[in-house]
Amino acid sequence: MRRILVGGISGAGKTTLGRRLADHLALPFVEMDALFHGPGWVPRPQFVADVDAATTGDAWVVDSHGYAQVRDLVWSRADTLVWLDLSRPVVMGRVLRRSFARATYDRELWNHNTEGFADWLDPGHPVRWAWTQHSARRAQIADRVADPRWAHVAVVRLDSPRAARR
Repeated sequence: MRRILVGGISGAGKTTLGRRLADHLALPFVEMDALFHGPGWVPRPQFVADVDAATTGDAWVVDSHGYAQVRDLVWSRADTLVWLDLSRPVVMGRVLRRSFARATYDRELWNHNTEGFADWLDPGHPVRWAWTQHSARRAQIADRVADPRWAHVAVVRLDSPRAARR
């Protein structure tokens, strides 16, 4: 377990668990959102190159499954998937609390971006995304896990916050 992908829907806790795993195993941590989002939420043109460089090494933890541009690249290099397969109610509670805190306290995220309450109207906002895409993302990850192309990836499926804490 040296090249770890932490997957799941927005709000499942990928970044939190990914950072903890990286710290515990003394591995570099790669936060995909920080590589993807440039100022003004504009995608960074060097995203794919940055992910390529960050996952070339023999040890890392990446906190995302979702970016289509790099999905196959990261999966081809990963040796382990930690799948946060949490229920919709758990995910929604988490993503609502997180987004509420970000909007209330004007917390800077990546490259000077912030999240306000008006952003919740955007269909791509994590609150709306987690609600509408929960089942689809679960099915997508399940399909990948079953796909022979990714048979080299060991899967650790965590279906509760308690399992993730352990």
